[in-house]
Amino acid sequence: MKGTNLGEFEELVLLTIAALLNEAYSVAICDELSNHTGRSVKLGVVHAVLNRLEEKGLVKSELGEATKARGGKRKRFYEVTMLGKTALLNAKSLRDQLWARIPSPAWKKM
Repeated sequence: MKGTNLGEFEELVLLTIAALLNEAYSVAICDELSNHTGRSVKLGVVHAVLNRLEEKGLVKSELGEATKARGGKRKRFYEVTMLGKTALLNAKSLRDQLWARIPSPAWKKM
């Protein structure tokens, strides 16, 4: 499938969107990634990846309602598309196949 190959960070962002369900907006995605990876994740980088994923058709977004807490601004919420789900499943399948090829004795020697 053209355009569905995922980089590591793209995969992490897609997985995070899937995990957050209806609360997947840029700041929440950034916070979740920071919490789970232990790395500092910059909001600008997350925005760039979200735009790229949307261009590839792997996510779709829509604006939520305006809130007083945000000074009337609306959050953009993201959802994994069917194509995005397929890309994630393909990435998982590939990783599982590669993990399965590692001989058990090789790990015991380390």
